[in-house]
Amino acid sequence: MRFARFVHPGGVSFGVVEGDSSSGLTVAEIDSIPFNEVRFTGQRWALADIRLLAPIFSSKVIGIGRNYADHAAEMGNEVPKEPLIFIKPSTSVIGPNDAIRIPGVTDQVEEEAELAVVIGASGARRVDRAGAEKAIFGYTCGNDVTARDLQRKDPQWTRAKGFDSFCPIGPWIVTGLDVSDIEVRCEVGRDPENMEVRQIGRTKDMVFDIPSLISYVSHVMTLLPGDIILTGTPAGVSRIVPGDTVSVSIQGIGELRNPVVSLD
Repeated sequence: MRFARFVHPGGVSFGVVEGDSSSGLTVAEIDSIPFNEVRFTGQRWALADIRLLAPIFSSKVIGIGRNYADHAAEMGNEVPKEPLIFIKPSTSVIGPNDAIRIPGVTDQVEEEAELAVVIGASGARRVDRAGAEKAIFGYTCGNDVTARDLQRKDPQWTRAKGFDSFCPIGPWIVTGLDVSDIEVRCEVGRDPENMEVRQIGRTKDMVFDIPSLISYVSHVMTLLPGDIILTGTPAGVSRIVPGDTVSVSIQGIGELRNPVVSLD
């Protein structure tokens, strides 16, 4: 199923995305958060008539650094021997079509297209691989926007990755998807019909697979329902500037688009 959070004429709701691109998508409202039993209210809207938000509330977003060998190499780094983790604040999260806002303190902001894992109702605390797999609710697209010059300057990465709007998530959460070998793609451009491919990778090339990541993180911090793990980015990260649009597409999930603007 595809779960979305959206604004409609009556307020904000969660819903199930139905249909396909050829017939037009609709969103069927449900009466609670997606972790509970799905009960439809009977209200439906065409996707064009509502506004999608980030698909879930998260207490925290955990990033994984250098989890693709080709990206580690392009940054001049070795592949880590254990997962390299960092946190992006919940205030950095934005949804589809929301603007990535570049502050004046950085001259080199880059996109990082990533598969995002959403933790389910059970959460995860000190789980093994089997427990990690049970903790997965679903998957969505993520963009670990990074001020690369500040990342190189600061002894830790919080500022470079933590600005408001530096974590686009969406467009919805897909459950029951086999993500062992799917494509992660990023395109950037000023013309939506003529975008430049910047990143193409496959999840099979992750250094640490998803159960390993969840288990590792859960032995450091408790993962709560709705928390997100960004699983790393493939090679090809590059500068984005105001006027660009960034498109992150993941096979079996969909496309996350965000314009880039100047904050100042």
